[in-house]
Amino acid sequence: MDLRERLRQVLKERSYEEGDFLLSSGKRSSFYIDAKQTTLTPEGAYLCGKLFYQMIKNANEKIEAIGGPTLGADPIVTAVSLISYLEGDPVYAFIIRKEPKKHGKGLWIEGDKALREGMRVAVVEDVVTTGSTLLKAIEVCESFGLRVIMVMALIDREEGARELLKEKGYELQSIFRRSELVG
Repeated sequence: MDLRERLRQVLKERSYEEGDFLLSSGKRSSFYIDAKQTTLTPEGAYLCGKLFYQMIKNANEKIEAIGGPTLGADPIVTAVSLISYLEGDPVYAFIIRKEPKKHGKGLWIEGDKALREGMRVAVVEDVVTTGSTLLKAIEVCESFGLRVIMVMALIDREEGARELLKEKGYELQSIFRRSELVG
């Protein structure tokens, strides 16, 4: 079984639930995908790290760092960074806060010391619905002087994110679409 198929199985077993849920987008849904139930396990982290690292390696430009909005992206960016190090081609990880820190340096981005203006980055999220959280993360990266080369998600719920990001000039790449997991 390949890595992607195994990840699909783990997501279905650990992360997919049916019921009545309120999503962060404000929409209601008859199902919920709590990807952290997968990405925070050793196997799930490994599978995500390998698959996202493969996507990064296939980018048109070399990706130097990967980051995304806390909390969904945290285990993913860490896994990718670790896999990249083991592969001998380190990709730095960073985390984008929901709002600037209220103390210290008041930063939006954790892991900022590894970043520099003009750096080529990928922005990732675990599950995207409308794309608004991912778009905000992209805007934070750009305001920091980073060049967003790739925009990725573990799961695209197929509820407008791809279209919103395309409208803003970004192509959303996902490991899975909702239709590949739910059905």
